[in-house]
Amino acid sequence: MINKQEPGLTDFPNPMAADRAAFEWLERVEESRARERAALEAILLEQLKEQKRVRRGKNGFRLFLALLLSAVFWINTADQWRSGELQAISHNKKHTAVVDIRGPILAATNNSSENIIKGLGKAFEDPDTAGVVIRINSPGGSPVQSGQVYDEIIRLRQQFPKMPFFAVLEDVCASGGYYIAAAAPLVYADKATLVGSIGVIMQGFGFQETLNKLGMESRLITSGKNKAFLNPFGPVNDTEKAHAQSLLDTIHKQFVEAVRKGRGDRLKAAKTELFEGLIWTGEEAVALGLVDGLGSTQWVARELIKQEQMVNFTQKNDWINRISKEMGID
Repeated sequence: MINKQEPGLTDFPNPMAADRAAFEWLERVEESRARERAALEAILLEQLKEQKRVRRGKNGFRLFLALLLSAVFWINTADQWRSGELQAISHNKKHTAVVDIRGPILAATNNSSENIIKGLGKAFEDPDTAGVVIRINSPGGSPVQSGQVYDEIIRLRQQFPKMPFFAVLEDVCASGGYYIAAAAPLVYADKATLVGSIGVIMQGFGFQETLNKLGMESRLITSGKNKAFLNPFGPVNDTEKAHAQSLLDTIHKQFVEAVRKGRGDRLKAAKTELFEGLIWTGEEAVALGLVDGLGSTQWVARELIKQEQMVNFTQKNDWINRISKEMGID
């Protein structure tokens, strides 16, 4: 059996050849180690450069965010000064406080009950407020949001019994908008304002026939027999429809009671006329007892509150408020 081994230094018959081979071998080892060190140094250097780039990127982003927040704060503050929200701070002068409701009354919007209530609270609590006007231009919205504002107005009127409070209706004050207006002791509108729509609505659609024509079917699976309540892809369920009608009737009753409580004996028409969802002009609303008279916000401030200077306390979902809420700052 032949034993084959790698040639070593002793395999070279000439000692000088062995020395050269050893020297060349050591050189190769040293070169290999040098290349490894160079590669390792390059990797470490690249990592250091990447860390510096990341730090510069973070610092740049922080600077950009700081500049953005500063710009937003400046814009928001300037807008507040223009709208008069900070005028009460600039001088101690009696004024008429105004809180606006413009557009649908819905949660998570400028016209949420949270924003409206906050604005009303600040208006009533300001020591220089001579009277408060809630100015409404809204087709309505959530009965929950409207009801919460209604209840808060009643509470504030009880807390500040000597504070004059008015509702002024602009282009439209319907449904939930009038729900809120009914909480005011006096309501004014323009002769052409659309007022009323005291009712509740639930809209929906049915697509069963459409699915049949397309050759499709609904494969809805539920764990409760009423979980697919008013499913638009199935036939109308009379029991579910009756339950939905019951819900609407209950909410409508709450609405009617709030209007009756707010307007009292001033209502001059039968229930069938007032509470069935119709709308009227401001002139007609005065005759029906839904509105006390014709007048604008400026007229109320000048003639009734006797303070023409108006300060707007309307709260909006601006950037500053959103960031404050995210940070837990009210």
